[in-house]
Amino acid sequence: MQQAAIPLPVIDRQTMLAEVPARNEAHSSGVSWAAVIGGAFVSASLALILLALGTGLGFSAVSPWSNLGPTASTVGKGAIIWLIVTQVLASALGGYLAGRLRTKWTHIHTDEVYFRDTAHGFMVWAVGMVITAAFLTSAAATFAGGAAQRNSSTTAANAGTGETALNPDAYFVDTLLRANGSAADRNDAAERGEVSRTFARALSQGAIPPADNAYLAQVVSARTGMNQSDAEKRVSSVFEEAQQSADAARKALAHFSLWLFVALLSGAFCASYAGTIGGRQRDRVMA
Repeated sequence: MQQAAIPLPVIDRQTMLAEVPARNEAHSSGVSWAAVIGGAFVSASLALILLALGTGLGFSAVSPWSNLGPTASTVGKGAIIWLIVTQVLASALGGYLAGRLRTKWTHIHTDEVYFRDTAHGFMVWAVGMVITAAFLTSAAATFAGGAAQRNSSTTAANAGTGETALNPDAYFVDTLLRANGSAADRNDAAERGEVSRTFARALSQGAIPPADNAYLAQVVSARTGMNQSDAEKRVSSVFEEAQQSADAARKALAHFSLWLFVALLSGAFCASYAGTIGGRQRDRVMA
């Protein structure tokens, strides 16, 4: 029995239609940048809003008077918790939007779709962090420029001393050279600058060299009228206080950096997971 011949145009058309999905998928990108960038801007905006809200609540709770309002430890813990909450909420919303608004992929394995949704959420977190960091850096630079203009007269007055208004050792130098009432309190700019630089170098080394210790004691004795022994005791006492202050600042910075790492890691995880949720709900919508 003779089989009916299939027209050649029909065969070519069927072959072409079968190859279209594979060819289109091979040449299409696995990243929906429009969804990623949109989710990143939403994440950065919500993070800035929550940061402003947390700052306002923190300043409203802090009181300049003693024994009023929460303690510094309580405020610090509250700030850390709010930072983590901000990262979780902002990153989760941005990741969810990126997954929900992405282009729907067809003829893709379920595991690949899950990986792409996770990657979209993670990219939202990364781009959002870049946007937030750029905004905060620009704002900090603007505020620093305004503060520098307002303090220009103070900077010019302190130019000869080698000190600035932001010198963290200025208070300890003042304490070191403070007169006790038995001698006139002179204002020798060059001498104060030299003492400040010597004190700063000793703090960076962790100890005062014997020669610098003897010189600082002589300066204190000449400035305050104290004897050499008492001057050396004052130098040792002030140096110990400066070391304790520097160590406390170092520990606070390390503590904040560790919790910042936890907050950012939580944000990255929530953004990635929320991307999978948004993508799953996107795929369930039937045309």
